[in-house]
Amino acid sequence: MIDIKNQIVLITGASSGIGAACAQGFAQAGAKLILAARRFERLQDLAASLGLAADRVHLIQLDVRDRSAVESAISNLPTSWSEIDILINNAGLSRGLDKLHQGDFQDWEEMIDTNIKGLLYLTRYVVPGMVKRGRGHVINIGSIAGHQTYPGGNVYCGTKAAVKAISEGLKQDLLGTPIRVTSVDPGMVETEFSQVRFHGDTNRANQVYRGLKPLTGEDIADVILFCATRSPHVNINEVILMPVDQASATLVNRQP
Repeated sequence: MIDIKNQIVLITGASSGIGAACAQGFAQAGAKLILAARRFERLQDLAASLGLAADRVHLIQLDVRDRSAVESAISNLPTSWSEIDILINNAGLSRGLDKLHQGDFQDWEEMIDTNIKGLLYLTRYVVPGMVKRGRGHVINIGSIAGHQTYPGGNVYCGTKAAVKAISEGLKQDLLGTPIRVTSVDPGMVETEFSQVRFHGDTNRANQVYRGLKPLTGEDIADVILFCATRSPHVNINEVILMPVDQASATLVNRQP
C-alpha cells in the first residue's frame, strides 16, 4: 500500500461533485492538492472548508478546453508544486439528451472539448514529467456510458468511450515505466451532472434519481483513493461501479 502523504495531486473539475469529494478524501490522506476548475470562487470556498495551510493547497482557475491555458497552468506552476504525482482527470460534463439528428452543435462541442480534448491536454502536459521522474498515476473519470450506449446519449457516450480507449492506449504507451493508469467508470452519481445536462432544469434533473439511491461523489472518491493507494506494482486498470439499484446504463429499480 502506498502512503500518499505529501504527494502532489492535481484534480480538474474540483469545484463540485466528484472533484470536490476527491479533494476532501485526498486532503484527509495527507496529500497536497492542486485544485483546478473554472469557478474560482467555488475553489476558494472548497479550500477554506478543507482547512488546509497555504502550503498544502494550490488553486488554479482553468478551463480545460483551452489548450494554451492548460499549457500555461502546468508550465508556470511554482517549483514546489511542479512535480505532480497523481493526475485526476475529473473535469467532464453532459449536455442534452436529444436524438443525434436533433442535437445541438454547441452541446456537442462542449462535451467533446471538455471530456476528450481537455483530458488529453492535461495528460499531454503532465505525464512527461511523471515519466522523467519515474513515478506517477493518471486516474481518468470515465462512465458506464463509455461501455453501454443509451438512447439520447449518442455524443456523450461517444466521449466516454473515447476516455476508455485513451486510458487503455495510455497504459500501453507507458508500458516499461512505473506510471500507472486507471479509469474509474461510475453509473448514476447524484452530483450537478444532471442539472448541467438539462441546462439548469432542476425538476427534470431530480427525476433522474427518483425512487432510487444513487452513488455519491464521496463513493467515487473513496474508490479513486483506493486505486491510488495500492502497492506500486499493482495497476487497477478499470473500475465500473453502480448503485445497487442500477444494473446497466438503462436498467434501474425505482421504488414507487
